[in-house]
Amino acid sequence: MSKRAQVALFVAVAVLGIAIGAALHLATRERPLASIPAASAAPALMAAKLPDLEARPQALEQWRGKVIVVNFWATWCAPCRQEIPELIKFQAEYGPRGVQIVGIAIDQPDKVRPYAAQMKMNYPVLIGDADGVELAQRAGNPLGGLPFTVILDRKGNAVHSHLGSLTADKLQAVVKPIL
Repeated sequence: MSKRAQVALFVAVAVLGIAIGAALHLATRERPLASIPAASAAPALMAAKLPDLEARPQALEQWRGKVIVVNFWATWCAPCRQEIPELIKFQAEYGPRGVQIVGIAIDQPDKVRPYAAQMKMNYPVLIGDADGVELAQRAGNPLGGLPFTVILDRKGNAVHSHLGSLTADKLQAVVKPIL
């Protein structure tokens, strides 16, 4: 393939990716948080065991008793990068009240570690990789779009999910009543 054809192909794929991302963003930005069936999402999430940034396996079950906000994200995902500062602030404010945000990065550890350090992420970050994609699908995200968030109550039941960027106001509207 000629250099010109390679560049054209790269541009076409990039434009398609941007278009899909924009469509997902527009489709989800104004939608309220949608309920998901607890029977399908909660057991998969609570049974999950993924490595943390030091490659130590961590079970989501360890946070049972708290309101758990599971956020699937990636360093290459612009909407994910936009919502992470909101999640950091939310964890700082609501952590003492029994909320635990858990980030599941659908990304490579060598990219996630420096990003998490740079952002000073104050909540656990787990490396999902291919297992994370499958887990997100089992938790109600069949398209695998990012960011994707599932909120579990203190008993480990899935109460809401959201595909796309999640603002602090939207998150607060779901979390406050189940504190």
